[in-house]
Amino acid sequence: MAEEKLDFTSESGEISVTTQHIFPIIKKWLYSDKEIFLREMVSNSCDAVTKLRRLISLGEAREIPDEGWRVDVVSDEKNGTLTFTDNGIGMTGDEVKKYIGQIALSGALDFIEKYEAEGGDSSKSGIIGHFGLGFYSAFMVAEKIDIITQSWQDAPAVRWSCGDDGKYEMFDTVRTAGRGTDVILYVSEDERDFLKETKIRELLDKYCAFMPVEIYFKTADHKCVEPEKDEDGNEKETPPCSCETPVNDTHPLWMKNPSEITDEEYKEFYRKVFADWKEPLFHIHLNADYPLNFRGIIYFPRFNTETDRLEGQIKLYYNQVFVADNIKEVIPEYLLMLKGVLDCPELPLNVSRSYLQNSGYVTKISNHITKKVTDKLSQMFRDDRENFEKLWPDMKIFIEYGCLRDRKFYERVKDIVLLGLTDGKKTDKYVTVAEYLEKAKEKHENTVYYTTSPQAHAAYVAMYRAQEIDVVDFDKFIDTQFINVLEQELKIKFLRVDADVAGALKAEGEEYDNEALTSLFRKVCGSDKLEVKYEPLRDEGTPLLLNVDEGGRRMDEMMRMYRMTEGEDYEIPSTASSTLVVNTNSPLIKKLGETLDETVASQMYTLALLSQRQLSSDELVNFLKNSFELLGRVTGEAESETEAGKDPSDG
Repeated sequence: MAEEKLDFTSESGEISVTTQHIFPIIKKWLYSDKEIFLREMVSNSCDAVTKLRRLISLGEAREIPDEGWRVDVVSDEKNGTLTFTDNGIGMTGDEVKKYIGQIALSGALDFIEKYEAEGGDSSKSGIIGHFGLGFYSAFMVAEKIDIITQSWQDAPAVRWSCGDDGKYEMFDTVRTAGRGTDVILYVSEDERDFLKETKIRELLDKYCAFMPVEIYFKTADHKCVEPEKDEDGNEKETPPCSCETPVNDTHPLWMKNPSEITDEEYKEFYRKVFADWKEPLFHIHLNADYPLNFRGIIYFPRFNTETDRLEGQIKLYYNQVFVADNIKEVIPEYLLMLKGVLDCPELPLNVSRSYLQNSGYVTKISNHITKKVTDKLSQMFRDDRENFEKLWPDMKIFIEYGCLRDRKFYERVKDIVLLGLTDGKKTDKYVTVAEYLEKAKEKHENTVYYTTSPQAHAAYVAMYRAQEIDVVDFDKFIDTQFINVLEQELKIKFLRVDADVAGALKAEGEEYDNEALTSLFRKVCGSDKLEVKYEPLRDEGTPLLLNVDEGGRRMDEMMRMYRMTEGEDYEIPSTASSTLVVNTNSPLIKKLGETLDETVASQMYTLALLSQRQLSSDELVNFLKNSFELLGRVTGEAESETEAGKDPSDG
């Protein structure tokens, strides 16, 4: 079917927005947090200085001798004003009308296009502003704004005054300080908290702690303390007044060359930024150029408790300006316990979560950080294994979790994953998976034996170690999930010490079977379906052991964890089958096979349970009852033997 052509009149034009419509939106919704206005105002002041310094370096402006570049913030609670002053590039009247009088027209972009490299690469210019909206964020807290500015060029100073209705007036004036800009905010009555000294210092520390120009803060009623004098009338050396001490560090650690930084400086920076008194385990200094262009420092913190492991923190900066706290999108979820700072000048200053989640640039940063972390871990393992082993307990959870979540991460760290061996009391050494398998190939090839509780499985562990079979200590739930990865990737088998008793501890011995004894054990355990297996074991002193199906037990643990996370409290029937392994090399078993004593059989079975897990309340009551009965028997037999051997002539 042919397309029908319709004759319409076309028209083009520009959308018109009036100030009385846009200003209410700016006041309420320009940023999600009103406090960001302070970051925007200080950023603008820093940009003014950066622009002039750049013009001087390009030879466009004359050299200014002994210039102390600075931004001053002054709070005046009495008069309700907050003033931002800089000694930067300033503006002419035409520039004020162009960049301030037109919303969203960015003076920063104009400057970059005119004076920087072709293409306007603002990520390397050090200039912060981009969208021309930052200045108007001040109207979120101010009912009126005055700008007094004088350009670096030969032009008169101008004053621009605008109310929150969007109407302004501008006229020539005199700026006694000369070149630079003052921005005076007349703070609304209901926003006066932003004039309090503590509040402003808090926000300056949060948003401006590392801006590239020195920032000074004081209150209008601040009075400098007069220096004290000694007995001779000479002034004593005193610390500089707070009003002449910058609130920021203009050269943060991540902007420096790593070779110029000491370990103590890295630690001090960590303590300062994250208020964490514990020393980090290690750090990684990031300095990515083309094509990523970002800098930063990543720390792996030291943990004291399990809950600490969830508390990572990544601070995002843009040309040394704080953007957001605890940004999770720039690193993989399995590295969220890391702490660090990232300065990404190619991200927008008003970055959103949705932008981060869908940005290819952010994905590349995430991959770069992951590679740097794995490279660092491998280097630590190669260069100082002894120290690496000391740090392993703090690192292993995030490494194992990373292997579970990311195949590439596993491939990079698989050769440095450590297994902690146990003697039943404590972990005494570590081996890699390859080292464990190499030692085991003679006795149990491609099989790793482990315990989830050295204390509860002490009897099993002792028997394995007596046969010189190493037992791995998996003391965290994630360990037993991680072994699924190793089994799949390495084609090996992990068995808990109570899952392969007959296979690992079997010895030579005569065949033995006793149906009556089998029935007795089934009776005392309360299950007709109990599987009883007669095997000669190496340890003659252990009459019984329980062998629990590995696959069924893992399924039980997984379902139990799922039930906990879902908040369910009902019991799920166990899928793990148990086998009672009867040691035919034990003299006690041979004796019990003759007597078929139910109390003794019950006690033996309960002791087998006790060597594997904690007893239930009913099992404990029955165990104590049988213990006292057996003690009574022993005491009675001893008394009978004493009476039988007594001389009647003795008094």
